[in-house]
Amino acid sequence: ASESSQTAQEYIQSQLSLEADAREALPYQFDTCTKPLGPLRQSVYACLTCTPPPASKHQQFTPAGVCYSCSISCHGEHNLVELFAKRDFVCDCGTTRFGTSDTPCSLRPNPATGRKGDVKGQEARPGNKYNQNFEGKFCGCGEEYDPEKEKGTMFQCLGLGHVEDGGCGEDWWHPECLMGLPRTKQEHTVKEEGEDGAEQPLQNGTEDHAAGTEEPPVPKGFPSEDDFDHLICYKCADAFPWIKQYAGTPGFLPAVPADGSIRQDTGEVQTTQRGDQGVPSISGGDHSKTESGEATADRKRKAEDEPEPSQESNKKAKGDDEALAADQPANANGTTKPKHETLPPAPSGRVSLFLKEDFRDHLCRCPECFPRLPRLPQLLEEEDTYEPPVSESDQNENASVGGRSVGSGSILERGEAALSGMDRVRAVEGVMAYNHVREKVKDFLKPFAESGTPVGAEDIKAYFAKLRGDEAAIREAAAGASSGGAVQGDGRREQDG
Repeated sequence: ASESSQTAQEYIQSQLSLEADAREALPYQFDTCTKPLGPLRQSVYACLTCTPPPASKHQQFTPAGVCYSCSISCHGEHNLVELFAKRDFVCDCGTTRFGTSDTPCSLRPNPATGRKGDVKGQEARPGNKYNQNFEGKFCGCGEEYDPEKEKGTMFQCLGLGHVEDGGCGEDWWHPECLMGLPRTKQEHTVKEEGEDGAEQPLQNGTEDHAAGTEEPPVPKGFPSEDDFDHLICYKCADAFPWIKQYAGTPGFLPAVPADGSIRQDTGEVQTTQRGDQGVPSISGGDHSKTESGEATADRKRKAEDEPEPSQESNKKAKGDDEALAADQPANANGTTKPKHETLPPAPSGRVSLFLKEDFRDHLCRCPECFPRLPRLPQLLEEEDTYEPPVSESDQNENASVGGRSVGSGSILERGEAALSGMDRVRAVEGVMAYNHVREKVKDFLKPFAESGTPVGAEDIKAYFAKLRGDEAAIREAAAGASSGGAVQGDGRREQDG
C-alpha cells in the first residue's frame, strides 16, 4: 500500500500533468468526421485492428484510412498507424472498406435513425488511393515502422505517381534506401513541420534524446536537409521520366542515383553516369552535422502544420509571366525559347530528385509542357492541408464563465468554473454536499493517521465503492470509518449555518 500511496496534492498534480500532455498530443477537436467535406489533403490513420495486414501477399486485403477525429473517437483503443498527410483522401470510417469490422463511425449522423453515431456499411469513395503505408509498411524496403525503437530521419516523397502508375503514393523513405545502399540497423524516425512551416524532428524515445543521444548520420552523398524542401523518389521519377531533365538545374539539386554507386568513403559517384551529359555529378561530404531542430526538407507532415511563405525568398512574389520570361532565354530572332529545350539530357538509371523551395518557378510552362502539370497539382502550387478546429483554449472568452473556461482546462478548473456559474441555491447545495463528503473522508482517514498506516489506492477505491452502494452499505462504511468519531447515528455530521 505504501508504494501506491500519494497525497491529494500529488494526485492533483499528476492529473494536471496528464491532462496537459493530452492537450499537447491532441490539440484539435475530434467531434466531427471529415467525410462530408469530400476529398481533402489531411492527416490519415490506418487502423490495423479493424483492417489487419495480410499474412501473405496472396491474401486479399482491403486497405482503409480514417481521419484525425475518427482515429480518436471511433478507433482510439485500436492499433493505429499515423500516416500523416495524404492528398485527395476521404475518410473510410463506417464504410464498406471496413468489411466485417464491428466498429461504426460514431461521429456522422445515421440516416436510418436520424441520430449521430452507429454508422456502418456506407459506400466508400472509389477515388481514394492506397499504398503499403496502410499495412504499416514504409519505404522501398517495406519495413514496418516502430516508433518505440527507431530514430533518425525518413523523408516523404512528393508522390507524383500512385502505386498503379508505378509511383510510391507519397511513401516515406530511408536515406540509404533512396541511394540503393544496404540498411544498417540504425534507428530511424520521421520529421514533421514546425509552426513556421519548417520541418522539426518528430522525436521518439524522448528520454534518449533528452540525454543527448544524436541522430545517426545520413549516408555520404545524400543532400543536406537544409538544401532541399521536397523529394521525388526514383519510383515516381521513373513514372514521369520527363521530370528527370530538371536534375541539377535551378530549383533542383543534382540527381542522386539509386544503384548504390556513391562510395561511402569519399561520397563520390563510382561510375559517373552523367558527366558527359551536362549534369553535375554527385559529390558530397558528411552532412550529418545538421541540427535536428533546424529547418529541414519535406518530411512527415501533420494536419496542423502548414508552410508559411519564406521571408528570405521573393521569387514567389514574381508574377508567373515575369518568372517564366526570366527563366526562358530568347532565340537570336528575339523569340522566347521554351525552357525544356535548354534542359540537359535526363540522367540514366534510377535516380531520385531533391527540390528546392522555388522549384515551381523553374518548371517549363510552354504549350507543349503545361498539359502535363494539371494532373500533378503538387507541381503547380503548394498544397493546403486540412486542419480540424483547434480545441478551445482556457482563454476562450466565448466559453468562459466568470473569466474561467468551462469547456477546456483541467477537470479541477472546469469544476470550479461550473460552480461559479451556478445560481446561488444550487451553489450552496453543492458546497454543503462537498463539505459532507469531505467530513466523511476525514473520518475514514482518521484511523490511518492515528496509526501511521499509509493509505493505499485500493483502500480508497474500496471505501468509495461502499459509498456508491445502497443505504446499508453507506451506513456500514461510515460506521467503520468513524468508529469513536463524533458523528450522528446515520453517519452524517450536522452542518453549521
